[in-house]
Amino acid sequence: MRKHLVGKCLKAGFVGLVLLLLYAPILLLAVYSFDKTNMIGQFRGFSFDHYITLFTDSNVLGMIGNTLLLAVVAALLSTLLGTAGALGMYYCKKRVKGTMQVLNQIPVINAEIVTALALTVTFVAVSIERSWFTLIIGHMVICTPFVVLSVVPKLKQMDGSLYEAALDLGASPFKALMTVVLPQIIPGVISGFMLAITLSLDDYIVTMYTRPTGFETISTYVYNATTKGNAHTAVTLSSFWALTTIIFVIIVLFVVCSNLAGRRKKEENK
Repeated sequence: MRKHLVGKCLKAGFVGLVLLLLYAPILLLAVYSFDKTNMIGQFRGFSFDHYITLFTDSNVLGMIGNTLLLAVVAALLSTLLGTAGALGMYYCKKRVKGTMQVLNQIPVINAEIVTALALTVTFVAVSIERSWFTLIIGHMVICTPFVVLSVVPKLKQMDGSLYEAALDLGASPFKALMTVVLPQIIPGVISGFMLAITLSLDDYIVTMYTRPTGFETISTYVYNATTKGNAHTAVTLSSFWALTTIIFVIIVLFVVCSNLAGRRKKEENK
């Protein structure tokens, strides 16, 4: 009985330690997002100054807008390309399918700095200046393989005979694809889209190498502000503590609501 109790305590302690290491930095930022100071370690009193700066500073709002716009555009294009690629990969011959799967995994495993440098060299070789086009292409390169990896499992779970039955009943290949195949893989498409947005929002290296001059995202600004900071950048940078807290709370609420909805569905099915 004691051994069993000790084992439970050790497991709980280990899980608690892992959670502490994962979330302590985020919780620290959340605490200081309600402080007057611009330096962590100097708590000067409760304040909403960082949140006010976040929603009133035009530079901060511009960077957030750039980041979100880039993420949405790159995710949409990556989802379209990745879904089409997953469908082509699924319905092609086995040898070609195996080759395509290996090629799709290379950008996933490959170091991001290698991808960024390769893109830069390619753009220079074909005389393409850094612009929105190069930035979108760079983000699509890192996002599209993950969309493929999200859609392919849903295709494997799908009943392939339904597509053939739709063709036998007179539907065109495109109509059968849109009315039979797509509804069955839509969860994978949505997962791929959300993953692409996350990857694009989080990216720094590819953005730094492919962005046009003067274009700032949250990641590039935070890096430049921490390496070349001044009084104004310290105030602006601390407003991202508030942004981090807001994003974290939204994600927590989304996960909790999703789990509750899943439990309700299971109970209703019982």
